[in-house]
Amino acid sequence: MKHKPSIWSEVIRTGLLSGAVSLLICLVGMSEDFDDRAIVYGLVTMGEILTFAPIAVLAYSAGRRWQGGRTTVPVAGLLSGACGGVVLAALVGIGQVINLREMLINASPVLYDILTFGLGLAAGIPMLILGSALIGAVAAALFLIPGRPRQALIQAVVAVTLIGLIRDLLVTIATNWGPVGKAVTWMFAAGGLAIPGALFLLVLVGGLTYWRYKDPRSRKIVVLKRAQQPPWRRWATLAAIAVLILLLPRILGLFLSDVLDTVGIFILMGLGLNIVVGFAGLLDLGYVAFFAIGAYTMGVLTSPERIGTPLTYWEALPFCLLVAVIFGVILGLPVLKMRGDYLAIVTLGFGEIVRLLVLSDWLRPWLGGPEGIQLIAHPIIGPVDFGSQPMIYFVIVAFIGIATFIATRLKDSRLGRAWMALREDEDVAKAMGINHVTTKLMAFASGAFFAGLGGTLFAAKLQSAYPQSFQFLVSINVLCLLIIGGMGSIPGVIVGGFALVGLPEILREFADFRYLVYGAVLVAMMLVRPEGLIPEVRRELELHEEEEAVEPVLPPETAPAETQGRR
Repeated sequence: MKHKPSIWSEVIRTGLLSGAVSLLICLVGMSEDFDDRAIVYGLVTMGEILTFAPIAVLAYSAGRRWQGGRTTVPVAGLLSGACGGVVLAALVGIGQVINLREMLINASPVLYDILTFGLGLAAGIPMLILGSALIGAVAAALFLIPGRPRQALIQAVVAVTLIGLIRDLLVTIATNWGPVGKAVTWMFAAGGLAIPGALFLLVLVGGLTYWRYKDPRSRKIVVLKRAQQPPWRRWATLAAIAVLILLLPRILGLFLSDVLDTVGIFILMGLGLNIVVGFAGLLDLGYVAFFAIGAYTMGVLTSPERIGTPLTYWEALPFCLLVAVIFGVILGLPVLKMRGDYLAIVTLGFGEIVRLLVLSDWLRPWLGGPEGIQLIAHPIIGPVDFGSQPMIYFVIVAFIGIATFIATRLKDSRLGRAWMALREDEDVAKAMGINHVTTKLMAFASGAFFAGLGGTLFAAKLQSAYPQSFQFLVSINVLCLLIIGGMGSIPGVIVGGFALVGLPEILREFADFRYLVYGAVLVAMMLVRPEGLIPEVRRELELHEEEEAVEPVLPPETAPAETQGRR
Protein backbone atom coordinates (compact mmCIF):
# COMPACT_ATOMS: atom_id res chain seq x y z
CA MET A 1 0.00 0.00 0.00
CA LYS A 2 1.42 3.37 -1.01
CA HIS A 3 2.23 5.60 1.93
CA LYS A 4 0.49 8.98 1.76
CA PRO A 5 2.75 11.87 2.83
CA SER A 6 1.64 13.80 5.89
CA ILE A 7 0.28 17.32 5.69
CA TRP A 8 3.32 18.69 7.53
CA SER A 9 5.78 17.08 5.13
CA GLU A 10 3.92 18.66 2.18
CA VAL A 11 4.14 22.08 3.83
CA ILE A 12 7.87 21.61 4.46
CA ARG A 13 8.46 20.58 0.84
CA THR A 14 6.52 23.63 -0.34
CA GLY A 15 8.65 25.87 1.86
CA LEU A 16 11.89 24.34 0.63
CA LEU A 17 10.72 24.79 -2.95
CA SER A 18 9.97 28.47 -2.30
CA GLY A 19 13.43 28.87 -0.84
CA ALA A 20 14.97 27.24 -3.91
CA VAL A 21 13.13 29.66 -6.22
CA SER A 22 14.24 32.63 -4.11
CA LEU A 23 17.77 31.24 -4.17
CA LEU A 24 17.67 31.12 -7.97
CA ILE A 25 16.50 34.74 -8.13
CA CYS A 26 19.38 35.76 -5.87
CA LEU A 27 22.03 33.83 -7.78
CA VAL A 28 21.04 35.15 -11.22
CA GLY A 29 21.65 38.63 -9.85
CA MET A 30 18.11 40.01 -9.73
CA SER A 31 18.03 40.72 -6.00
CA GLU A 32 21.23 42.75 -6.11
CA ASP A 33 20.54 44.55 -9.40
CA PHE A 34 17.07 45.71 -8.35
CA ASP A 35 17.86 46.48 -4.72
CA ASP A 36 18.12 50.20 -5.50
CA ARG A 37 14.86 50.18 -7.46
CA ALA A 38 12.19 51.42 -5.03
CA ILE A 39 8.58 50.31 -5.33
CA VAL A 40 7.39 52.36 -2.36
CA TYR A 41 10.08 54.95 -1.69
CA GLY A 42 11.80 54.37 1.64
CA LEU A 43 9.73 51.28 2.42
CA VAL A 44 10.27 48.40 -0.03
CA THR A 45 12.45 47.79 -3.10
CA MET A 46 11.98 45.63 -6.16
CA GLY A 47 14.90 43.45 -5.08
CA GLU A 48 13.18 42.64 -1.78
CA ILE A 49 9.91 41.84 -3.53
CA LEU A 50 11.62 39.53 -6.02
CA THR A 51 13.50 37.76 -3.23
CA PHE A 52 10.56 37.11 -0.92
CA ALA A 53 7.67 36.88 -3.41
CA PRO A 54 8.19 33.11 -4.02
CA ILE A 55 8.05 32.52 -0.27
CA ALA A 56 4.78 34.46 -0.01
CA VAL A 57 3.19 32.88 -3.08
CA LEU A 58 3.99 29.28 -2.13
CA ALA A 59 2.97 29.88 1.49
CA TYR A 60 -0.33 31.18 0.12
CA SER A 61 -0.57 27.98 -1.93
CA ALA A 62 0.17 25.90 1.17
CA GLY A 63 -2.59 27.72 3.04
CA ARG A 64 -4.97 27.10 0.17
CA ARG A 65 -4.37 23.34 0.29
CA TRP A 66 -4.19 23.13 4.07
CA GLN A 67 -6.73 20.78 5.70
CA GLY A 68 -5.65 21.00 9.29
CA GLY A 69 -8.40 23.42 10.35
CA ARG A 70 -8.86 27.15 9.82
CA THR A 71 -7.15 28.15 13.04
CA THR A 72 -3.91 26.46 12.01
CA VAL A 73 -3.73 27.90 8.48
CA PRO A 74 -1.24 30.63 9.57
CA VAL A 75 0.86 27.91 11.22
CA ALA A 76 1.20 26.15 7.86
CA GLY A 77 2.29 29.42 6.24
CA LEU A 78 4.68 30.13 9.12
CA LEU A 79 6.36 26.76 8.71
CA SER A 80 6.52 27.08 4.91
CA GLY A 81 8.02 30.58 5.10
CA ALA A 82 10.53 29.50 7.76
CA CYS A 83 11.74 26.65 5.53
CA GLY A 84 12.22 29.10 2.67
CA GLY A 85 14.16 31.41 4.97
CA VAL A 86 16.39 28.53 6.09
CA VAL A 87 17.39 27.90 2.46
CA LEU A 88 18.40 31.55 2.03
CA ALA A 89 20.16 31.54 5.39
CA ALA A 90 22.10 28.44 4.29
CA LEU A 91 23.37 30.38 1.27
CA VAL A 92 24.64 33.15 3.52
CA GLY A 93 26.24 30.69 5.93
CA ILE A 94 27.95 28.62 3.25
CA GLY A 95 29.14 31.80 1.58
CA GLN A 96 31.08 32.73 4.71
CA VAL A 97 32.95 29.42 4.65
CA ILE A 98 33.38 28.83 0.91
CA ASN A 99 34.08 31.39 -1.78
CA LEU A 100 31.02 30.69 -3.92
CA ARG A 101 31.93 33.45 -6.38
CA GLU A 102 34.36 31.09 -8.10
CA MET A 103 31.28 29.22 -9.42
CA LEU A 104 28.40 31.65 -8.80
CA ILE A 105 29.49 35.17 -9.61
CA ASN A 106 26.42 36.79 -8.04
CA ALA A 107 27.01 35.20 -4.64
CA SER A 108 28.65 38.42 -3.48
CA PRO A 109 29.04 40.15 -0.12
CA VAL A 110 26.49 42.71 -1.35
CA LEU A 111 23.91 39.93 -1.76
CA TYR A 112 24.67 38.58 1.72
CA ASP A 113 24.25 42.07 3.14
CA ILE A 114 20.86 42.40 1.40
CA LEU A 115 19.64 39.06 2.74
CA THR A 116 20.72 39.87 6.30
CA PHE A 117 19.18 43.37 6.11
CA GLY A 118 22.58 44.93 6.83
CA LEU A 119 22.53 43.60 10.41
CA GLY A 120 25.51 41.25 10.13
CA LEU A 121 25.51 37.47 10.50
CA ALA A 122 24.68 37.20 14.19
CA ALA A 123 21.45 39.20 13.98
CA GLY A 124 20.80 39.05 10.24
CA ILE A 125 20.39 35.29 9.79
CA PRO A 126 17.77 34.91 12.59
CA MET A 127 16.02 38.01 11.23
CA LEU A 128 16.01 36.47 7.73
CA ILE A 129 14.38 33.26 8.96
CA LEU A 130 11.93 35.12 11.20
CA GLY A 131 11.00 37.60 8.45
CA SER A 132 10.42 34.80 5.94
CA ALA A 133 8.27 32.95 8.46
CA LEU A 134 6.15 36.06 9.11
CA ILE A 135 5.74 36.66 5.37
CA GLY A 136 4.55 33.07 4.96
CA ALA A 137 2.16 33.33 7.91
CA VAL A 138 0.61 36.54 6.60
CA ALA A 139 0.24 35.09 3.09
CA ALA A 140 -1.45 31.92 4.35
CA ALA A 141 -3.63 33.89 6.77
CA LEU A 142 -5.29 35.57 3.80
CA PHE A 143 -7.53 32.49 3.65
CA LEU A 144 -9.07 33.52 6.94
CA ILE A 145 -10.50 36.53 5.06
CA PRO A 146 -13.68 36.01 2.98
CA GLY A 147 -13.19 35.68 -0.77
CA ARG A 148 -14.36 39.13 -1.82
CA PRO A 149 -12.10 41.31 0.38
CA ARG A 150 -9.23 38.84 -0.06
CA GLN A 151 -9.28 39.22 -3.84
CA ALA A 152 -9.54 43.00 -3.48
CA LEU A 153 -6.49 43.10 -1.20
CA ILE A 154 -4.38 40.82 -3.42
CA GLN A 155 -5.13 42.74 -6.61
CA ALA A 156 -4.48 46.07 -4.88
CA VAL A 157 -1.03 44.91 -3.73
CA VAL A 158 -0.21 43.59 -7.22
CA ALA A 159 -1.31 46.89 -8.80
CA VAL A 160 0.85 48.95 -6.43
CA THR A 161 3.84 46.73 -7.22
CA LEU A 162 3.39 47.04 -10.98
CA ILE A 163 2.82 50.80 -10.94
CA GLY A 164 5.85 51.33 -8.71
CA LEU A 165 7.88 49.14 -11.07
CA ILE A 166 7.13 51.26 -14.15
CA ARG A 167 7.29 54.56 -12.27
CA ASP A 168 9.80 56.16 -14.66
CA LEU A 169 7.72 55.30 -17.71
CA LEU A 170 4.51 56.64 -16.16
CA VAL A 171 6.15 59.90 -15.13
CA THR A 172 7.55 60.38 -18.64
CA ILE A 173 4.11 59.81 -20.15
CA ALA A 174 2.40 62.11 -17.65
CA THR A 175 4.64 65.03 -18.61
CA ASN A 176 2.70 65.22 -21.90
CA TRP A 177 -0.61 65.61 -20.13
CA GLY A 178 -0.21 69.15 -18.78
CA PRO A 179 -2.23 69.84 -15.59
CA VAL A 180 -3.61 66.30 -15.60
CA GLY A 181 -0.06 64.96 -15.55
CA LYS A 182 0.76 67.02 -12.49
CA ALA A 183 -2.28 65.54 -10.76
CA VAL A 184 -0.92 62.07 -11.52
CA THR A 185 2.73 62.60 -10.62
CA TRP A 186 1.93 63.60 -7.02
CA MET A 187 1.72 59.87 -6.26
CA PHE A 188 5.38 59.32 -7.14
CA ALA A 189 8.54 60.12 -5.20
CA ALA A 190 12.11 60.44 -6.48
CA GLY A 191 12.11 56.65 -6.86
CA GLY A 192 8.96 54.54 -6.87
CA LEU A 193 5.66 55.48 -5.30
CA ALA A 194 5.35 57.90 -2.43
CA ILE A 195 3.70 56.38 0.64
CA PRO A 196 0.51 58.52 0.26
CA GLY A 197 0.32 57.54 -3.42
CA ALA A 198 0.70 53.86 -2.55
CA LEU A 199 -2.09 54.10 0.04
CA PHE A 200 -4.31 55.90 -2.47
CA LEU A 201 -3.77 53.16 -5.07
CA LEU A 202 -4.42 50.44 -2.49
CA VAL A 203 -7.77 51.98 -1.62
CA LEU A 204 -8.70 52.77 -5.23
CA VAL A 205 -7.81 49.38 -6.78
CA GLY A 206 -9.07 47.46 -3.77
CA GLY A 207 -12.39 49.30 -3.83
CA LEU A 208 -12.88 48.77 -7.56
CA THR A 209 -12.01 45.08 -7.27
CA TYR A 210 -14.37 44.65 -4.31
CA TRP A 211 -17.16 46.32 -6.29
CA ARG A 212 -16.56 44.28 -9.45
CA TYR A 213 -15.93 40.97 -7.65
CA LYS A 214 -17.46 37.87 -9.23
CA ASP A 215 -17.94 34.68 -7.20
CA PRO A 216 -16.10 31.81 -8.96
CA ARG A 217 -19.13 29.57 -8.29
CA SER A 218 -21.24 31.79 -10.56
CA ARG A 219 -18.80 31.54 -13.49
CA LYS A 220 -21.38 30.15 -15.91
CA ILE A 221 -23.91 32.85 -15.04
CA VAL A 222 -21.27 35.58 -15.41
CA VAL A 223 -20.10 34.26 -18.79
CA LEU A 224 -23.64 33.93 -20.14
CA LYS A 225 -24.56 37.43 -18.97
CA ARG A 226 -21.44 38.78 -20.67
CA ALA A 227 -22.53 37.14 -23.91
CA GLN A 228 -26.10 38.50 -23.57
CA GLN A 229 -25.30 42.17 -22.97
CA PRO A 230 -27.78 44.60 -24.55
CA PRO A 231 -26.66 46.05 -27.90
CA TRP A 232 -26.52 49.66 -26.66
CA ARG A 233 -24.01 48.73 -23.97
CA ARG A 234 -21.76 46.95 -26.43
CA TRP A 235 -21.93 49.88 -28.88
CA ALA A 236 -21.20 52.40 -26.11
CA THR A 237 -18.19 50.35 -25.01
CA LEU A 238 -16.93 50.13 -28.59
CA ALA A 239 -17.35 53.89 -29.09
CA ALA A 240 -15.38 54.67 -25.92
CA ILE A 241 -12.63 52.27 -26.99
CA ALA A 242 -12.50 53.86 -30.47
CA VAL A 243 -12.06 57.36 -29.02
CA LEU A 244 -9.32 56.12 -26.70
CA ILE A 245 -7.51 54.38 -29.58
CA LEU A 246 -7.47 57.56 -31.65
CA LEU A 247 -6.05 59.56 -28.74
CA LEU A 248 -3.42 57.01 -27.68
CA PRO A 249 -0.45 58.38 -29.70
CA ARG A 250 -0.97 61.84 -28.20
CA ILE A 251 -1.34 60.39 -24.72
CA LEU A 252 1.57 57.95 -24.76
CA GLY A 253 4.31 59.82 -26.60
CA LEU A 254 6.71 58.78 -29.36
CA PHE A 255 8.33 55.66 -27.89
CA LEU A 256 5.12 53.96 -26.78
CA SER A 257 3.42 54.95 -30.04
CA ASP A 258 6.12 53.01 -31.89
CA VAL A 259 5.45 50.06 -29.57
CA LEU A 260 1.75 50.38 -30.43
CA ASP A 261 2.58 50.11 -34.14
CA THR A 262 4.41 46.84 -33.55
CA VAL A 263 1.60 45.55 -31.35
CA GLY A 264 -0.92 46.47 -34.05
CA ILE A 265 0.93 44.53 -36.74
CA PHE A 266 1.06 41.46 -34.51
CA ILE A 267 -2.64 41.82 -33.71
CA LEU A 268 -3.36 41.86 -37.45
CA MET A 269 -1.36 38.67 -37.88
CA GLY A 270 -3.04 37.18 -34.82
CA LEU A 271 -6.49 37.77 -36.29
CA GLY A 272 -5.43 35.75 -39.33
CA LEU A 273 -3.84 32.91 -37.39
CA ASN A 274 -6.89 32.85 -35.13
CA ILE A 275 -8.92 31.79 -38.18
CA VAL A 276 -6.49 28.99 -39.01
CA VAL A 277 -5.81 27.70 -35.49
CA GLY A 278 -8.61 29.09 -33.33
CA PHE A 279 -11.55 28.59 -35.71
CA ALA A 280 -10.45 25.70 -37.94
CA GLY A 281 -8.05 23.94 -35.55
CA LEU A 282 -5.20 23.75 -38.09
CA LEU A 283 -1.86 24.17 -36.31
CA ASP A 284 0.25 26.38 -38.60
CA LEU A 285 3.85 26.93 -37.45
CA GLY A 286 4.97 28.45 -40.75
CA TYR A 287 2.70 31.47 -40.55
CA VAL A 288 5.63 33.88 -40.78
CA ALA A 289 6.04 32.81 -44.43
CA PHE A 290 2.93 34.75 -45.47
CA PHE A 291 4.10 37.73 -43.43
CA ALA A 292 7.38 37.68 -45.39
CA ILE A 293 5.57 37.18 -48.71
CA GLY A 294 3.46 40.29 -48.13
CA ALA A 295 6.47 42.39 -47.12
CA TYR A 296 8.72 41.27 -49.97
CA THR A 297 6.01 41.57 -52.60
CA MET A 298 5.42 45.14 -51.45
CA GLY A 299 9.17 45.76 -51.64
CA VAL A 300 9.54 44.34 -55.15
CA LEU A 301 6.60 46.34 -56.52
CA THR A 302 7.30 49.70 -54.84
CA SER A 303 11.05 49.98 -54.40
CA PRO A 304 12.91 51.82 -57.20
CA GLU A 305 15.81 49.44 -56.54
CA ARG A 306 13.80 46.48 -57.85
CA ILE A 307 11.47 47.85 -60.51
CA GLY A 308 11.83 50.51 -63.18
CA THR A 309 8.53 52.28 -62.54
CA PRO A 310 7.60 51.57 -58.91
CA LEU A 311 3.97 51.42 -57.84
CA THR A 312 2.50 53.31 -54.92
CA TYR A 313 1.61 51.49 -51.72
CA TRP A 314 -2.11 51.42 -52.53
CA GLU A 315 -1.52 50.24 -56.09
CA ALA A 316 0.72 47.39 -54.92
CA LEU A 317 -1.48 46.35 -51.98
CA PRO A 318 -4.00 44.20 -53.96
CA PHE A 319 -1.17 42.32 -55.69
CA CYS A 320 0.54 41.66 -52.34
CA LEU A 321 -2.65 40.25 -50.84
CA LEU A 322 -3.35 38.16 -53.92
CA VAL A 323 0.14 36.63 -53.85
CA ALA A 324 -0.21 35.85 -50.13
CA VAL A 325 -3.59 34.16 -50.70
CA ILE A 326 -2.21 32.10 -53.60
CA PHE A 327 0.64 30.84 -51.44
CA GLY A 328 -1.87 30.10 -48.67
CA VAL A 329 -3.75 27.82 -51.04
CA ILE A 330 -0.46 26.28 -52.24
CA LEU A 331 0.38 25.41 -48.62
CA GLY A 332 -3.10 24.04 -47.99
CA LEU A 333 -3.22 21.62 -50.91
CA PRO A 334 -0.57 19.08 -49.78
CA VAL A 335 -1.66 19.10 -46.12
CA LEU A 336 -5.39 18.45 -46.56
CA LYS A 337 -5.15 14.98 -45.01
CA MET A 338 -2.74 15.93 -42.23
CA ARG A 339 -3.63 16.70 -38.63
CA GLY A 340 -1.96 17.61 -35.39
CA ASP A 341 1.81 17.26 -35.15
CA TYR A 342 2.26 16.21 -38.78
CA LEU A 343 0.50 19.36 -39.99
CA ALA A 344 2.61 21.49 -37.66
CA ILE A 345 5.88 19.99 -38.99
CA VAL A 346 4.90 20.47 -42.65
CA THR A 347 3.86 24.10 -42.13
CA LEU A 348 7.06 24.74 -40.18
CA GLY A 349 9.00 23.39 -43.15
CA PHE A 350 7.09 25.69 -45.50
CA GLY A 351 8.11 28.70 -43.41
CA GLU A 352 11.75 27.64 -43.50
CA ILE A 353 11.60 27.11 -47.28
CA VAL A 354 10.38 30.67 -47.78
CA ARG A 355 13.12 32.04 -45.50
CA LEU A 356 15.85 30.13 -47.34
CA LEU A 357 14.52 31.25 -50.73
CA VAL A 358 14.67 34.86 -49.57
CA LEU A 359 18.32 34.36 -48.59
CA SER A 360 19.24 32.44 -51.75
CA ASP A 361 21.48 33.77 -54.52
CA TRP A 362 18.91 32.55 -57.04
CA LEU A 363 16.38 35.24 -56.01
CA ARG A 364 18.95 37.83 -54.98
CA PRO A 365 18.40 40.07 -58.05
CA TRP A 366 14.76 40.51 -57.00
CA LEU A 367 14.75 40.05 -53.21
CA GLY A 368 18.20 41.36 -52.32
CA GLY A 369 19.39 38.30 -50.40
CA PRO A 370 20.83 39.10 -46.95
CA GLU A 371 20.90 42.81 -47.82
CA GLY A 372 17.10 42.93 -48.20
CA ILE A 373 15.10 45.63 -49.97
CA GLN A 374 15.17 49.34 -49.12
CA LEU A 375 13.19 52.42 -50.16
CA ILE A 376 9.83 50.65 -49.91
CA ALA A 377 6.85 52.98 -50.44
CA HIS A 378 4.65 54.05 -47.57
CA PRO A 379 0.92 54.89 -47.62
CA ILE A 380 0.00 58.32 -49.02
CA ILE A 381 -3.58 59.58 -49.38
CA GLY A 382 -3.74 62.85 -51.28
CA PRO A 383 -1.61 65.42 -49.46
CA VAL A 384 -1.41 63.29 -46.29
CA ASP A 385 1.74 61.20 -45.94
CA PHE A 386 1.27 58.25 -43.57
CA GLY A 387 4.93 57.28 -43.66
CA SER A 388 5.89 58.94 -40.38
CA GLN A 389 5.64 56.96 -37.17
CA PRO A 390 2.64 58.82 -35.65
CA MET A 391 0.66 58.71 -38.91
CA ILE A 392 1.11 55.06 -39.88
CA TYR A 393 -0.49 54.17 -36.54
CA PHE A 394 -3.87 55.27 -37.93
CA VAL A 395 -3.44 53.08 -41.04
CA ILE A 396 -2.65 50.10 -38.82
CA VAL A 397 -5.69 50.82 -36.63
CA ALA A 398 -7.93 51.12 -39.71
CA PHE A 399 -6.71 47.77 -41.05
CA ILE A 400 -7.22 46.15 -37.63
CA GLY A 401 -10.79 47.47 -37.60
CA ILE A 402 -11.47 46.03 -41.05
CA ALA A 403 -9.82 42.71 -40.14
CA THR A 404 -11.80 42.49 -36.88
CA PHE A 405 -15.06 43.11 -38.74
CA ILE A 406 -14.24 40.45 -41.34
CA ALA A 407 -13.16 37.91 -38.71
CA THR A 408 -16.31 38.53 -36.66
CA ARG A 409 -18.57 38.10 -39.68
CA LEU A 410 -16.70 34.96 -40.74
CA LYS A 411 -17.00 33.46 -37.26
CA ASP A 412 -20.79 33.83 -37.28
CA SER A 413 -21.20 32.72 -40.90
CA ARG A 414 -21.86 29.29 -42.34
CA LEU A 415 -18.17 29.00 -43.24
CA GLY A 416 -17.17 29.87 -39.69
CA ARG A 417 -19.43 27.16 -38.26
CA ALA A 418 -17.92 24.71 -40.77
CA TRP A 419 -14.42 25.63 -39.55
CA MET A 420 -15.46 25.01 -35.95
CA ALA A 421 -17.05 21.69 -36.87
CA LEU A 422 -13.76 20.59 -38.47
CA ARG A 423 -11.91 21.75 -35.38
CA GLU A 424 -14.07 19.67 -33.05
CA ASP A 425 -14.25 16.46 -35.12
CA GLU A 426 -13.25 16.32 -38.78
CA ASP A 427 -14.74 12.87 -39.42
CA VAL A 428 -18.14 13.86 -38.08
CA ALA A 429 -18.01 17.15 -40.01
CA LYS A 430 -17.36 15.30 -43.27
CA ALA A 431 -20.18 12.87 -42.47
CA MET A 432 -22.50 15.85 -42.03
CA GLY A 433 -21.72 17.01 -45.57
CA ILE A 434 -19.04 19.65 -45.00
CA ASN A 435 -16.57 19.86 -47.87
CA HIS A 436 -13.34 19.65 -45.92
CA VAL A 437 -11.17 20.51 -48.95
CA THR A 438 -12.64 23.91 -49.71
CA THR A 439 -13.20 24.66 -46.03
CA LYS A 440 -9.56 24.06 -45.11
CA LEU A 441 -8.28 25.93 -48.14
CA MET A 442 -10.47 28.90 -47.23
CA ALA A 443 -8.97 28.87 -43.72
CA PHE A 444 -5.40 28.88 -45.03
CA ALA A 445 -6.22 31.55 -47.63
CA SER A 446 -7.94 33.79 -45.07
CA GLY A 447 -5.06 33.49 -42.61
CA ALA A 448 -2.53 34.22 -45.37
CA PHE A 449 -4.55 37.29 -46.40
CA PHE A 450 -4.22 38.90 -42.97
CA ALA A 451 -0.57 37.89 -42.60
CA GLY A 452 0.24 39.39 -46.01
CA LEU A 453 -1.56 42.59 -44.99
CA GLY A 454 0.54 42.75 -41.83
CA GLY A 455 3.68 42.20 -43.90
CA THR A 456 2.88 45.15 -46.17
CA LEU A 457 2.43 47.41 -43.15
CA PHE A 458 5.65 46.15 -41.59
CA ALA A 459 7.60 46.88 -44.78
CA ALA A 460 5.97 50.31 -45.15
CA LYS A 461 6.69 51.20 -41.53
CA LEU A 462 10.41 50.40 -41.80
CA GLN A 463 10.61 51.21 -45.53
CA SER A 464 12.75 48.09 -45.80
CA ALA A 465 12.52 44.29 -45.57
CA TYR A 466 15.33 42.05 -44.29
CA PRO A 467 15.39 38.24 -43.89
CA GLN A 468 16.31 38.60 -40.21
CA SER A 469 12.86 40.06 -39.54
CA PHE A 470 11.05 36.88 -40.61
CA GLN A 471 12.45 34.21 -38.32
CA PHE A 472 10.53 31.16 -37.08
CA LEU A 473 10.17 32.87 -33.70
CA VAL A 474 7.63 35.27 -35.24
CA SER A 475 5.24 32.36 -35.85
CA ILE A 476 5.70 31.18 -32.28
CA ASN A 477 5.03 34.67 -30.92
CA VAL A 478 1.79 34.98 -32.88
CA LEU A 479 0.68 31.52 -31.73
CA CYS A 480 1.49 32.39 -28.11
CA LEU A 481 -0.50 35.59 -28.58
CA LEU A 482 -3.57 33.47 -29.34
CA ILE A 483 -3.01 31.15 -26.41
CA ILE A 484 -2.51 34.00 -23.94
CA GLY A 485 -5.50 35.96 -25.19
CA GLY A 486 -7.83 33.00 -25.64
CA MET A 487 -7.93 30.59 -28.56
CA GLY A 488 -10.77 31.43 -30.93
CA SER A 489 -11.55 34.73 -29.19
CA ILE A 490 -11.27 37.89 -31.29
CA PRO A 491 -11.05 40.28 -28.28
CA GLY A 492 -8.53 37.84 -26.82
CA VAL A 493 -6.26 38.34 -29.84
CA ILE A 494 -6.16 42.09 -29.17
CA VAL A 495 -5.51 41.71 -25.45
CA GLY A 496 -2.96 38.97 -26.10
CA GLY A 497 -1.11 41.25 -28.52
CA PHE A 498 -0.72 43.91 -25.85
CA ALA A 499 0.31 41.35 -23.23
CA LEU A 500 2.76 39.35 -25.34
CA VAL A 501 4.26 42.01 -27.61
CA GLY A 502 3.73 45.29 -25.78
CA LEU A 503 4.73 44.25 -22.26
CA PRO A 504 8.30 43.09 -23.09
CA GLU A 505 8.89 46.40 -24.90
CA ILE A 506 7.70 48.36 -21.88
CA LEU A 507 10.01 46.30 -19.65
CA ARG A 508 12.99 46.78 -21.97
CA GLU A 509 14.76 48.93 -19.35
CA PHE A 510 15.20 45.80 -17.22
CA ALA A 511 17.66 44.35 -19.75
CA ASP A 512 17.96 40.58 -19.98
CA PHE A 513 15.92 39.95 -16.84
CA ARG A 514 12.73 41.04 -18.60
CA TYR A 515 12.46 37.72 -20.44
CA LEU A 516 13.07 35.70 -17.28
CA VAL A 517 10.39 37.57 -15.34
CA TYR A 518 8.08 37.67 -18.31
CA GLY A 519 8.38 33.93 -18.87
CA ALA A 520 7.63 33.24 -15.20
CA VAL A 521 4.57 35.49 -15.36
CA LEU A 522 3.31 33.66 -18.47
CA VAL A 523 3.77 30.27 -16.80
CA ALA A 524 1.89 31.47 -13.72
CA MET A 525 -0.88 32.95 -15.84
CA MET A 526 -1.37 29.76 -17.81
CA LEU A 527 -1.64 27.82 -14.56
CA VAL A 528 -4.21 30.25 -13.17
CA ARG A 529 -6.12 31.01 -16.40
CA PRO A 530 -5.45 28.24 -18.94
CA GLU A 531 -8.40 29.42 -21.02
CA GLY A 532 -6.69 32.78 -21.72
CA LEU A 533 -7.25 36.35 -20.65
CA ILE A 534 -10.47 36.85 -22.65
CA PRO A 535 -11.54 33.35 -23.69
CA GLU A 536 -14.25 32.39 -26.09
CA VAL A 537 -17.50 31.81 -24.19
CA ARG A 538 -17.91 28.20 -25.29
CA ARG A 539 -14.32 27.26 -24.50
CA GLU A 540 -14.46 28.85 -21.04
CA LEU A 541 -17.64 27.01 -20.12
CA GLU A 542 -16.27 23.69 -21.40
CA LEU A 543 -12.98 24.10 -19.56
CA HIS A 544 -14.61 24.83 -16.19
CA GLU A 545 -17.59 22.50 -16.58
CA GLU A 546 -16.05 19.65 -14.62
CA GLU A 547 -14.68 21.74 -11.76
CA GLU A 548 -18.07 23.42 -11.30
CA ALA A 549 -19.97 20.15 -11.43
CA VAL A 550 -18.09 18.65 -8.48
CA GLU A 551 -17.26 20.82 -5.50
CA PRO A 552 -15.22 19.05 -2.79
CA VAL A 553 -16.94 18.82 0.59
CA LEU A 554 -14.65 18.90 3.61
CA PRO A 555 -15.62 18.20 7.22
CA PRO A 556 -16.55 21.41 9.08
CA GLU A 557 -13.49 21.20 11.30
CA THR A 558 -11.09 20.82 8.34
CA ALA A 559 -12.76 23.00 5.70
CA PRO A 560 -11.16 26.29 4.69
CA ALA A 561 -12.66 29.42 6.13
CA GLU A 562 -14.38 30.51 2.92
CA THR A 563 -16.10 27.10 2.57
CA GLN A 564 -17.39 27.21 6.14
CA GLY A 565 -18.70 30.70 5.55
CA ARG A 566 -20.73 29.48 2.58
CA ARG A 567 -22.33 26.76 4.68
